[in-house]
Formats: sequence, C-alpha cells, structure tokens
Amino acid sequence: MAGSPVPLSGQDVGSFAYLTIKDRTPQILTKVIDTLHRHKNEFFEKHGEEGTEAGKKAISLLSKLRNELQTDKPIVPLVEKFVDTDIWNQYLEYQQSLMKESDGKPRWFHSPWLFVECYMYRRIHEALTQSPPIDDFDVFKELKEQNFFESQESIISLCTYLQELMRTIEELDEDQLKNEFFKFLQISLWGNKCDLSLSGGETSSQKNDLISSLEDLKPFILVNDMERLWSLLSKKTREKASVRVDIVLDNSGFELTTDLVLADFLLSSKLATEIHFYGKRIPWFVSDTTIHDFNWLIEQVKHSNHKWVAKCGVDWENCVKMSRLVYHDHIFWTLPHEYCAMSQVAPDLYAELQKADLILFKGDLNYRKLTGDRKWAFTIPFHQALSDFHPAPLCSIRTLKAEIQVGLQPGQGEELAASEPSWLTSGKYGIFQFDGPL
Repeated sequence: MAGSPVPLSGQDVGSFAYLTIKDRTPQILTKVIDTLHRHKNEFFEKHGEEGTEAGKKAISLLSKLRNELQTDKPIVPLVEKFVDTDIWNQYLEYQQSLMKESDGKPRWFHSPWLFVECYMYRRIHEALTQSPPIDDFDVFKELKEQNFFESQESIISLCTYLQELMRTIEELDEDQLKNEFFKFLQISLWGNKCDLSLSGGETSSQKNDLISSLEDLKPFILVNDMERLWSLLSKKTREKASVRVDIVLDNSGFELTTDLVLADFLLSSKLATEIHFYGKRIPWFVSDTTIHDFNWLIEQVKHSNHKWVAKCGVDWENCVKMSRLVYHDHIFWTLPHEYCAMSQVAPDLYAELQKADLILFKGDLNYRKLTGDRKWAFTIPFHQALSDFHPAPLCSIRTLKAEIQVGLQPGQGEELAASEPSWLTSGKYGIFQFDGPL
C-alpha cells in the first residue's frame, strides 16, 4: 500500500515477531503433535485402523511443517481443496510479487509476520483435512475447554454481578447506567488477557475476581474512548427503534464469557436491540472462538450448578433462539488479508458489517489486521492506519500483545518504552480505540 510503512516480520532479529516465529510457533506445533499422539486410542476406537493411520499421517504432515518453519524454508502453496485454498494461493503469489528477484521465494522469517502466522494455522487445518476420517478433529479443543473450567470462580462472580444488576436495571438513572456500561466494557477488555496463542498453549485462565480489580486496572488503559461509545449508543437509542452492535470475537473460554455478559447487558439496558457475533470457521490461533466453542460454552453455562450462572446460560440460549444474539462465521476471518482488503475480497461480509451501528473488534489479531500489522509511528491517527476500512463506527478493545500501537499522545509510547521495555507485548496494557463520526 503506497505511503504505508513496511509490515512487521521475522527479519528483525530479537523483535516480538522474530521470537514468535522462532520459539512460540514451533512450541504450539509441538503441542498439537502431542495432542494427536495422546488421542491415538480415541481415533482407533472411533475409526479402527483407518483412524490410527490418519493420526500418523497428520503427525507426519505437522512434523514436516515444523521443520519447514524452523529451517526457514520457502512457503509452499496449499494443496488440499477447501473453500479458501485458491484465495490463499493467490495471496502467496501476491507476496511473491512484492519480493525482489534476488530474494527468491517468500519464507518464514522474511515474509510479513501476519501472513506467516496465519499460514501456519491454516497449514495445521490442512494437515487435518488431508487426514480423514479425523479431519474434523479440533486440536485446540481441550485447551479451550480447560481455560473455561479453570476460570469458574471468575465466571461465577461475573454472572452473579450481572444477574443482581438485572433486578434494578430499569431503575438506574443515566449516570448509573453509563457507569455500568463502562464496567462491562472493561470486563470485556481485561478478559482479552486469556490468550493461549500468546502463552504458547500454556494455561491462561482467569483465576481472580475481575470486577473488584477494575479500579486498579484503569491506569493501564492507554487509549480510552469509552465516552465516545456511550455517546454513540445513547444517541442511537434515542433516534431509532433498533440498534445493532456487532462483536468480532477473539478467544473462547473466559473471554467469550465476558463478551456474552457485555452483550447481555447491552440488550437488557436497551443500549442495543440485537448483537451479532463473528467467529472463526476453523480452529485458529489456539483459543479463537468457533461455532462449536460458542454453542458449547452456552450449554456449559446453562447446566452450571450455580443458579446465577445457569440463569445466564438460559437467557443467552433464549436470545439466540429469538435472534437477539446472532452468530456468524465467514472464511475471511481466517485469511491473511488486512481488513482494508475486505471490501474487495469479501464484499458480502463488508456489506453485513455496514448494517451495524457499532462494531467492536476484540483482541490483538483483529488490531493487527485493522492496522495492517505495520511499523506505524505511535502517534499516527487510528483512522489513517485503518487505510479505508470504515464499514461503520468501530472500536478496538484489546490488551497489547504485539509490537504495534497507533493513536497515542506525543511521547506516550517513548515514555512507556523507557520505563517498561515489554509494554507492547505483555498484555498488561489495554485500549478502547474508536473510529467513526463524532
């Protein structure tokens, strides 16, 4: 893109992108291979000898992938026919076209980090699709479910808080309602800390009570556009009968629970009349939400032996049935493209997002795709970094886990770097970064 800085990549030795490709991604592949090893008896019980052979084949393909990555081999086209195979291979050709003759082919440490990281997860999916009858096995399912179960205490306190608020929500004045809105936004923000791809698939559950920590966490919000979100939604609810908020999801487990709690609050407070969620069509970045994860979590919550948790599950299931909570997936979310390409690559999805009054983009991968994962200066306006991606008013809700952040005050980034070298990647800091008409 003309005038835009270069993308982050593994070429910068010592950078977070470099360390991710060098250390974290092989670690994740090793965990995936271990998972398949551990399930070999299950594959045999379900599918007989064919299941055993399929497991061996997937392990062999993933071991080959790990070797390609660790030895910086050229990135090869996808071979298994799937709905997005051609788009991926065209994108690989596009990456090739950006390279100088002398550079040869796109490679793991030399191509944009966003591309190679997405490509790795797409190759994990390809290894499974090449290995029927275990082609629908989610290699990350156990980790996602573990994250949910280990976060039970936090989930109980969250659902209890929401259900107790429901008793008096009709009586709240505007300031009280706004205060609660800000609370649920912050819960959704800090829920984003639970990211299994950042921890290399190690446990990352929420074990402490988030609600009681909100005041202490406020100083770590670097860009805080919550007031603008309140202004937008309170204005929309006065102007029109139906208000639609879209939430582009990130992690399942605890974070998805915080997103559902936020959605429930928006509907109950009448700040929105319908919420549309967007998840991934295939297992992605270890802990990202798929339709299976979404349905599974609501089912788990509904069958909780805690009355307020179970009440939330029943309410969410009813909202799904009444289309007040709507789940979509689209193959675009698991492509390597930055979002400014969406109107060309997935015009149907772009048109769907244009129906929203507000879009909330959860998490780091969404932020990287919103901004093109480029080496922007910290002070570049968010609107500019979005590079013509403006389907509707939107807000990034993210804890920082990649070396990219725009829209800061002059000197703010430098000051943080001087006192805390890992501020961009530790997940300690968060943002509510809005773009849209005032």
